[in-house]
Amino acid sequence: VEVEARSLPMELSEKGGVENNGFVQNEAFEEREADTSSEEEMPKTCSVDVDPVAVEETVLKPYAGMPKEVLLQFSSQARYRVTREILFWLIIAGSVALVCATIAIIALSPKCLDWWQASPIYQIYPRSFKDSNMDGNGDLKGIQEKLDHITYLNIKTVWITSFFKSPLKDLGYGAEDFYDIDPIFGSMKDFENLIAAIHDKGLKVIMDLIPNHTSDKHRWFQLSRNRTGKYTDYYVWQDCRQAAGSVIPPNNWVSVFGNSSWQFDDVRNQCYFHQFGKEQPDLNFRSLAVQQEIQDIIKFWLGKGVDGFSFGAAKFLLEATHLRDEPPVNKSQNGVIITAYSQLYHDYTTTQVGLHDIIRGFRHTMNQFSREPGRYRFMGTDDDEKEDIEATMMYYGTSFIQEADFPFNFNLINMKNLSGNSIFEAVDLWMKNMPAGKWPNWAVGSPNAARISTRIGKEYVNVMNMLLLTLPGTPVTYYGEEIGMENIVSENVSEEHANSGPVVATLPEKSPMQWDGEVNAGFTEGNSSWLPVNSNYQSVNVEIQSTWSNSTLSLYRALTLLRNNELPMNRGWMCHIWNDTDVFVFVRELDGLDRVFMMVLNFGQESTVDLKAIVPNLPSEAVIRLSTHFSNAGEVVNTKLIKTKMGEGLVLEYETATPVHTMEAFQGKCFVAEKACYSKALDLLYVNC
Repeated sequence: VEVEARSLPMELSEKGGVENNGFVQNEAFEEREADTSSEEEMPKTCSVDVDPVAVEETVLKPYAGMPKEVLLQFSSQARYRVTREILFWLIIAGSVALVCATIAIIALSPKCLDWWQASPIYQIYPRSFKDSNMDGNGDLKGIQEKLDHITYLNIKTVWITSFFKSPLKDLGYGAEDFYDIDPIFGSMKDFENLIAAIHDKGLKVIMDLIPNHTSDKHRWFQLSRNRTGKYTDYYVWQDCRQAAGSVIPPNNWVSVFGNSSWQFDDVRNQCYFHQFGKEQPDLNFRSLAVQQEIQDIIKFWLGKGVDGFSFGAAKFLLEATHLRDEPPVNKSQNGVIITAYSQLYHDYTTTQVGLHDIIRGFRHTMNQFSREPGRYRFMGTDDDEKEDIEATMMYYGTSFIQEADFPFNFNLINMKNLSGNSIFEAVDLWMKNMPAGKWPNWAVGSPNAARISTRIGKEYVNVMNMLLLTLPGTPVTYYGEEIGMENIVSENVSEEHANSGPVVATLPEKSPMQWDGEVNAGFTEGNSSWLPVNSNYQSVNVEIQSTWSNSTLSLYRALTLLRNNELPMNRGWMCHIWNDTDVFVFVRELDGLDRVFMMVLNFGQESTVDLKAIVPNLPSEAVIRLSTHFSNAGEVVNTKLIKTKMGEGLVLEYETATPVHTMEAFQGKCFVAEKACYSKALDLLYVNC
């Protein structure tokens, strides 16, 4: 076909050609089509002359819906190619920067507080907490019924004292079977249900284990006294001399409860050793078989879902093999028969070489169950070394070899008198001796000590709880202290309990929990309880205090909320500011955070203190965040004139750019466990301050 044309645009227009304007229709073309529909058919052949210069001047522009071939023509052009490469490398650089930032944040972020650090621990004596079957004894089902009370207190860890099958000669601490629940508390099914309910509420549970001894009813002891196989050496046996019809023990060792720690056994015709009651023979931890038995017990309960253990009486696990007499405290008593535990230095029956190897073995076993994320197993040692703080600190282990997460701290319970000075000494003793990087803990009540109200006076209950919940570390609350329960009168302990041995002295602080003002304080629906309820239960109970804004219970909840919600309170610095006969003052602060909390706690008589003269750069005013006198909350106080009444406690809040722990005057008076710094710009914590 030959086509002749002098000008391409003109010819296309004349012949009905259309310029490509994307998807925009050419209206002129539509009209022309309509006008020529009746004309003669177009010639099928035509001749066009194409001007090459004109073709080159025609520029093809991108348009929507263009085919791949056209698209590729544009994509290879420099302006598109360069733009595409710039975007590609920007995406790569951004991804690398994001990964690096994530790694940096992870590397610089402090370790999150573990569950046993983040929450107070609530200690329950199960026989006295809640009775579910009307037999007058608290039980595991009763604990399950009252789990909402634990969450109401803003607490996430429950510590249940011993519930093993036992003759209850020592209130349950001499186990007859480490693998079973005493029927008085329920069944193994009840325990499994309790564990499930605790975990369903997001709580953790710790249980007691005293490996030092068993009950004399234990199967191991019965086999040992008959010299049966490997059980022959499961206990500490020694020959005893007999003279004039009486047994002469191997040495002068005395039990914690008094009198000789050796008891003659008619079946074996030897004496067995007992650090506590004669019904609680000591296991022989120099036997590897005994150590393995305890490891198996630990594994059994961890397998049941227990989150941690408190190992009690740990310092008694080993005794010297040479059996030499222990030195008397009063040297003039040499040769005199000694019957009181306090009359001897217990150099050969406590904290012997090899003890911490056994403790580390317990830790190793527990670590085997801690590998699953979020299932770390806590280990504490409940061993009160009253006079030897260094021996207590050894239970932390070393920076290389871990033992307990912490040994329980009873310094605030063991104080001989109450004052601002004695509180400071108890706190300072622990913090100055605690190994670097370890975590402190505090308790103001326990099953083996008189309650706060009885020990130091009910006017100091609130300020002691304020101290407990504002100090750094993990606070431990014994059931009932959150409402200010008191000991029952010793005369109210029945003759049945009085005949149960030396442990009767610890019964008054184990009275039933006071839930409401009904009969038996809501502890049991039965006719009576195993111990009498305190006579003040109608005014001191959970139900009534939950309705009072100024009650001990309401203050306790406010303090746990403050501790949980404020960074300086749960992982910041603690700096001692001042102490005297009446008051103890300290601050909690965090690097990078201007907000500071100052605790002014009165443990004596009415007092006035000028804190601005003690702390340079202290603001002239501070706000009362919390007070043991609730009506004072929110008030502004002059820091030159802080007044407190007997038993009053203040949590003051103020802002400063100069934290106390950076001041030279307070070097050596500040402590921090899990150090962290706050970034205002990023609103996160980091470690390299």
